[in-house]
Amino acid sequence: MNDKLIIFDTTLRDGEQSPGASMTKEEKLRIARQLEKLGVDVIEAGFAAASPGDADAIHSIAKVIEHSTVCSLARASERDVRAAGEAIKPAKRGRIHTFIATSPIHMEKKLRMAPDEVVERAVAAVKLALEYTDDVEFSAEDAVRSEMDFLVRIFDEVIKAGATTLNVPDTVGYSIPVLWGDVFKQLISRVPNSGKVIWSTHCHNDLGMASANSLAAVMNGARQLECTINGLGERAGNASLEEVVMAVKTRRDIFTCDTRIDTTQIVPTSKLVSSITGYPVQPNKAIVGANAFAHESGIHQDGVLKHRETYEIMRAEDVGWGANKMVMGKHSGRAAFRSRLQELGIVLEGDEALNTAFARFKDLADKKHDIFDEDLQALVSDEEAMQVSEHYRLVAMGAHSETGVLPVARVVVSVGGKEEQADAQGGGPVDATFKAIEQIVHSGTELQLYSVNNITSGTDAQGEVTVRLSKGGRVVNGQGADTDIVVASAKAYLNALNKLDTGLERAHPQI
Repeated sequence: MNDKLIIFDTTLRDGEQSPGASMTKEEKLRIARQLEKLGVDVIEAGFAAASPGDADAIHSIAKVIEHSTVCSLARASERDVRAAGEAIKPAKRGRIHTFIATSPIHMEKKLRMAPDEVVERAVAAVKLALEYTDDVEFSAEDAVRSEMDFLVRIFDEVIKAGATTLNVPDTVGYSIPVLWGDVFKQLISRVPNSGKVIWSTHCHNDLGMASANSLAAVMNGARQLECTINGLGERAGNASLEEVVMAVKTRRDIFTCDTRIDTTQIVPTSKLVSSITGYPVQPNKAIVGANAFAHESGIHQDGVLKHRETYEIMRAEDVGWGANKMVMGKHSGRAAFRSRLQELGIVLEGDEALNTAFARFKDLADKKHDIFDEDLQALVSDEEAMQVSEHYRLVAMGAHSETGVLPVARVVVSVGGKEEQADAQGGGPVDATFKAIEQIVHSGTELQLYSVNNITSGTDAQGEVTVRLSKGGRVVNGQGADTDIVVASAKAYLNALNKLDTGLERAHPQI
């Protein structure tokens, strides 16, 4: 029988550290429910000490998740560990994941601590975490640049203290597979009682080798992989869940382990995370990209038509492609609408929320004939986006564009409950719309990204717009969806402004 490979998903923690990818509690709950449906073993729901909002989101996720372990990250300090412990209290299975840096450069320049102090702090954190749960993970931050003898020492000590999982992260994405595999081989052979713990890896993608490094660790004894949906995460991101899971599944001739992931849920999960974070998936992305199973070459097409396995090593339907059938239409009733939302893991609290969402669904059904699962996800995301803050709200707008004439837009925006109107010209209807909004709000922001993606196929598809704004060092993503791209753009711009208006600051530890 194959060993079990534990899949530890950190989309809600490390993935959220992508610039502008912060999520609301409701969005995190939706993703957490989908991750559980996917079959993820451990959901790292956040960093409880970062903010009251993070702690509340972790606590809320811990209440509703039935089958996955709910985990909170914590630096090796009493404040962090206690915050994590309180946040995971409602969980049926809870974990505290504590960490401290172990590389010479981090200990000297960041922590300003001697190695003995680092070991002492790590041991104390593990012992404190055991007051809340018997499932304690310890990570050696920047293990990739740490000295092997020191890693052996600190891992030995935290095992004695009671840690059950040891994580070896490539924090800066520096390693290559052959070297990373050797790190695990040495650690497992040299650390006393190494067989009593689960060995884990957390790899970043700065050199494009996060998935390869993770799999090298598995081939040398690691039995937990820390990864994210779509490879989301700080800087160049993390090991991609869909890549490592399908590699293990597809190459059973090499890997003597298996996961409990329901691979048919991979594409729906990818689409949900992309929609909520505003990070589109590149078409040629492995497994979940739109072109992952497309064949343009005539030779390839001929081969696949004759026998699929000539050019395809896995089936598109095995990872969830083609599974999103049309589910609703303009004649669908409230009960069917509620039922389908529940099947998608979307829970609306109270009749008022359901009535509001159903009214917007009916409006959408009048604009497009077929309503797909992705449309429902976008509808709810759009509704939640408008609830981030009501300081800025789109009341009405109009835009005109014709050949040879400068486009013009008129917007009416509610600012703190007071309606204001402005007109502006621009290089296009979207540019004119943004300039008109700025005449009202005078935000002083910098537009870093404007992205449009179709939610489903067809000319009547909803467009999903992501706007990334920065101001004073803060970066936020705003999302908006509508069958009219200009309207969706206005919604996204105002959503980003509302997020900036909240002024919330969050701490982001890096492992």
